[in-house]
Amino acid sequence: MQEANIENYLKRCVEDRGGICLKFNSSSMRGLPDRIIIMPGGRIVFAEVKAPKQRPRAEQVRVHEQLKRLGADVFVIDSKEKVKEVLYEICTAQVPENGN
Repeated sequence: MQEANIENYLKRCVEDRGGICLKFNSSSMRGLPDRIIIMPGGRIVFAEVKAPKQRPRAEQVRVHEQLKRLGADVFVIDSKEKVKEVLYEICTAQVPENGN
């Protein structure tokens, strides 16, 4: 399965649950995740989409770790099954009222 197929499936599944799945492009910083997922209730996470069995490049790992240190959730998704797992986690997690 190609990365584009997984990315399209992720977008469709997020939208089916009432969220939005924005393509994340930045000319000022390399290595950012592919998508920002915003779900009802204020849950916001980043998703790096890869072809099956592929891993993020070193530059991407560095940026993912930087985002995590700032308190953001970053998921690497390489299959339709992983899409389902991530969405389950996102949709069942409680978002603190103070944002932390």
